[in-house]
Amino acid sequence: MSLGAFEEGPAGRPVPAAAGLKPKYQRVLLKLSGEALMGDLPFGVDPVTIRSITSQLKRVHQLGVQVAIVVGGGNFWRGSDASRLLGMDQATADYAGMLATIINALVLQDALEKDGVYTRVQSALDIHKVAEPYIRRRAIRHLEKGRIVIFAAGTGNPFMTTDTAAALRALEIGAEVLLMAKNRVDGVYEDDPRRNPAARKFDHLSYIDALNLRLQVMDSTALSLCMENHLPIVVFNLQQPGNIERVVMGEPIGTLVS
Repeated sequence: MSLGAFEEGPAGRPVPAAAGLKPKYQRVLLKLSGEALMGDLPFGVDPVTIRSITSQLKRVHQLGVQVAIVVGGGNFWRGSDASRLLGMDQATADYAGMLATIINALVLQDALEKDGVYTRVQSALDIHKVAEPYIRRRAIRHLEKGRIVIFAAGTGNPFMTTDTAAALRALEIGAEVLLMAKNRVDGVYEDDPRRNPAARKFDHLSYIDALNLRLQVMDSTALSLCMENHLPIVVFNLQQPGNIERVVMGEPIGTLVS
């Protein structure tokens, strides 16, 4: 898919110059798991993966799409694992996980801005030295000015996953779709395709089927929130180059939950 040439729009925001390039969605929220940032590494952040993500986000941004991101922290820390394996208090372990998401948000911000894309990090935890506090109206204004906004620290509350944060922030900013980027999984299957090669992939699922079949699209709190507010979800493989653009343009890839 050729994205063509672009010109400056209001407030310096790039818009498509070529007729016919009309994204399906004008405002999206992308959920990036921490694991998706690892690439082939066992831990941390893979530079090649980060560059692939930011180059795709830049092209989507150049289409005039308003992009917000919620990032997880599982490549550094998982609160549930720390509680189970180390015996940590669950709330303390979850707060440590929120700090991991802030690390990932700063990495993404730096990579995007090196690519020439203005970016703001907003944190649900007060950490003024490195990020703005999360303020809904300010986040929306950043999007309107053509900045990518990265939401860090989940909801700011323990016992809540970053999936729930993604659903909540998507609804708060009025996103048209929640994009769930997965690590080497190209949609929702009836069973784990890595263990069961015969597992059937779903092209489309209703919210209630995803809940009843316990298909692990996202945690049940997040999925219920999307269902109650009619927010569509697209689950797709982040590792396939160009997939973020394809989803935004409306290509039928991955699994649609609606």
